[in-house]
Amino acid sequence: MKSEDRAAEIVEGAFKLLMAEGLPHVSYSSVAEAAGVKRQLVRYYFPNPDDLMLALCDKVATVYREALIQGMASRENEDRIGLFLDFYFDLLDAPRKPRDDQVYDALMSLAARSDRIKVNLRQQYTLLGHVVSHELRQQYQNIPLPVCEQISFVFVSLMYGHWKMVASLGLSEDHKHITRNAIDRLIESYKRNPAQAVCETTWKPAD
Repeated sequence: MKSEDRAAEIVEGAFKLLMAEGLPHVSYSSVAEAAGVKRQLVRYYFPNPDDLMLALCDKVATVYREALIQGMASRENEDRIGLFLDFYFDLLDAPRKPRDDQVYDALMSLAARSDRIKVNLRQQYTLLGHVVSHELRQQYQNIPLPVCEQISFVFVSLMYGHWKMVASLGLSEDHKHITRNAIDRLIESYKRNPAQAVCETTWKPAD
């Protein structure tokens, strides 16, 4: 087996472990058991635990990117921003939102102590925000780009908040309809009355 395949197998084991048992149970031994490899092999490929979690960050980001590319390519004449938002609230039959909420929840917890994980996740969500801003601007050209960026920030914040409530607190996924409808009402309000941005920059890291 190629080294990159073996590393991917270990990352997949970490993913399954977090989905099944949550953050407190992650260790070299538990990841090795979940991946079906020896503990020493996990340490060989990922000598620093953060390296494994960063590889996991990249894995879940890739899954989202590939799902969106495949799903949206065939829907060029449809409501792209609506499809995009529906995807992240798991309202589409295809492409389906990945089943990974417990993993992202764990990674966010780890970001509180790891600057490397924090930066990685911030970049992921910032990229998502920029894509949403672009799609909003393409579809609603009367809404200024800085305002589209602020709408994207609200969307990402509400989307993550919803799935955190599901993953951490066990609330029903059905609450996604509440938040998704709120996003529609927000966009509609800006379509009727395009506003100026309330701040000059959006998606800016703290100083």
